[in-house]
Amino acid sequence: MCTVCGCGTGSVERHAHGHSHDHAHDHSHGHSHDHHGHHHHHHHGDIHFGHGPAGVEVPGMSQERLIEIETDILAKNDRYADANRAVLTGLETFAINLVSSPGSGKTTLLCKTIEALGDQPLAVIEGDQQTANDADRIRATGAAAIQVNTGKGCHLDGHMVGHAMEHLSLEKGSMLFIENVGNLVCPAGFDLGEDCKVAILSVTEGEDKPLKYPDMFTASRLALLNKVDLAPYCDVDLDLYEENLRRVNPGIEIIRVSARTGEGMEQWLGWLRTNLASKAQSAAAE
Repeated sequence: MCTVCGCGTGSVERHAHGHSHDHAHDHSHGHSHDHHGHHHHHHHGDIHFGHGPAGVEVPGMSQERLIEIETDILAKNDRYADANRAVLTGLETFAINLVSSPGSGKTTLLCKTIEALGDQPLAVIEGDQQTANDADRIRATGAAAIQVNTGKGCHLDGHMVGHAMEHLSLEKGSMLFIENVGNLVCPAGFDLGEDCKVAILSVTEGEDKPLKYPDMFTASRLALLNKVDLAPYCDVDLDLYEENLRRVNPGIEIIRVSARTGEGMEQWLGWLRTNLASKAQSAAAE
């Protein structure tokens, strides 16, 4: 979770008016490391700070206090997320939270996806710590995009996304892509009101990435194994990638894709369209 990530403030940049909307968040929390706390040594002298109910340590704070703080943070976030979800459900909009580490090819893949979807109504919320570079790349495809800069924050939260949604004219039956900050830790614990998380994993990152960051892949419905065209040059085992993904999440769906060559794109687009149709059916049944 994000009890000790040190998130601060974020700002939303509304492209249509060329200025930013700064808004602070009440979930700021300090970040501290101390190698003299309640840690455990394992074989080879390895040190593990993740013991205890909170799964994390902060010097001077009990596990009970850490759990209390984290519960409060996530409860506030969930209220914003629930409000976002209600709006999206009313619009029969399928919302995808795209998560990955930096350099996975997330923005390139998203641009190719937007272009391939053609006249499908859609919009993008783009999360980064700084710059509007990726949002500008998205806008170049013709899609509406709102940049959310999180400053020192390492993830988007429900408040930020709700504020960004206010500046998007989402059509009924549209898709909303939320490109989260590049980070495989904190975004796993924050609901944004999305229908699902989609994790993008580049073949250049190593087959053990799902084992190192299990929470993210456990929280994701789909994993896109990206840049598969590079596999022959990276000495990687694609089957091992999939095996490790299913070790942490037996139910995860996996699609091998390449934004550069187009491999797997039709399967990915079909997945999006199927889930959009399911969202409309569910909304109609309520």
